[in-house]
Amino acid sequence: MIRLIGSLTLILFASFSAGCGYTSTSMLPPELDSIHVDNFVNKINPAQEVSDKRASYSYWPDLENELTRAVIDGFIFDRHLEVESAKEAALLLKGELISFRQFPLSYDGSQNVLELRIEILVDLELYNERTGKLMWKEDSFMGWSSYNLSGENTKSEAEGVQLAVDDLSQRIVERVVENW
Repeated sequence: MIRLIGSLTLILFASFSAGCGYTSTSMLPPELDSIHVDNFVNKINPAQEVSDKRASYSYWPDLENELTRAVIDGFIFDRHLEVESAKEAALLLKGELISFRQFPLSYDGSQNVLELRIEILVDLELYNERTGKLMWKEDSFMGWSSYNLSGENTKSEAEGVQLAVDDLSQRIVERVVENW
């Protein structure tokens, strides 16, 4: 009986210690230990004609700079890659801001908008600066947020934009570090 309990305990311990395959370490090779984030380039045309009747294509001043700062802060917070100058970094991340849009998610009985969704889309390229080769490219990589315009959870448009920038920057850092 004691042997059976001991065997079951050992099996349980081995099962729990094996985990489920997730790791908090970077999936990048050890020599790729630093990154430089180029300033995002704003490719949004503010005069673009709206083709989707549900969405409002907008221009948000300085959004490309807010996004660049948020991505750099994301790498600093994540701590898997050191943020370096362009000359010293092992990786180079380039990005283009291609779309900023808002559209309603819900209405009240009088057709007033109650909730909005913001989507920010970027094109990304990650280069290995040691070899000069493109590691990967992502088109229309998106971050988003939704926020209420009324009620106890009301947020301003600026807060909604900041939430979308934070979401996008976190996704970018994860995409680089996890290297899927």
